[in-house]
Formats: sequence, C-alpha cells, structure tokens
Amino acid sequence: MQIKAMASETRMKILQLLVKPQTHFGQQWSADPVEFGVCMTLIAEALEVAQPTASRHLEILRQAGFISVRKHQKWSYCKRNEDVIQDYLAWLGRALSAAG
Repeated sequence: MQIKAMASETRMKILQLLVKPQTHFGQQWSADPVEFGVCMTLIAEALEVAQPTASRHLEILRQAGFISVRKHQKWSYCKRNEDVIQDYLAWLGRALSAAG
C-alpha cells in the first residue's frame, strides 16, 4: 500500500505541502495547521482539484499511514506522520541497496 501511495504525483505534492503547513496553509483560521493539521478543503484548493478527488488521494495516504486524519466539528484535518514516512524511506533505501 505504501508503494502505491507514493506512486502518484498528486500524493507526493500533498506530502510536500504538508512538510511546511504554516507556509502553505497559514490562512487556515479554524485550527493551527502545524499542531492540528490542515483542513482537507484547503488541500483540495492548493491542488486545484475537486474535494472528492483530494479526499480519494488523502484516503490512500491515510491507509498507507503517511498521514493522520483528525475530525473537528464538520471538518477533517490532515497531518504528516513523520515516523511512518521515515520508516518507509529507510526501508526503501535498504531495499534498493539490497537489489544491487
């Protein structure tokens, strides 16, 4: 599932945007984007895609463990799961080294 999650430019863009949520989503007023996460609606706007399209990409990232999703009132907020991302990158590095 993690390889599938990383096999999309859109999902990679989401993870890149979420590296610096304050920079990319500083206009979020409903919750601190660094501490709480970024509203899915703002992520869809940043990607210039429809909400259902963004939700589908975010769900794949959630299933892979790369992001966590927290609901607050009527909104859902996404935040990178740095531990899982680092574990995946370490695994990928080992897998590529062993292949040679």
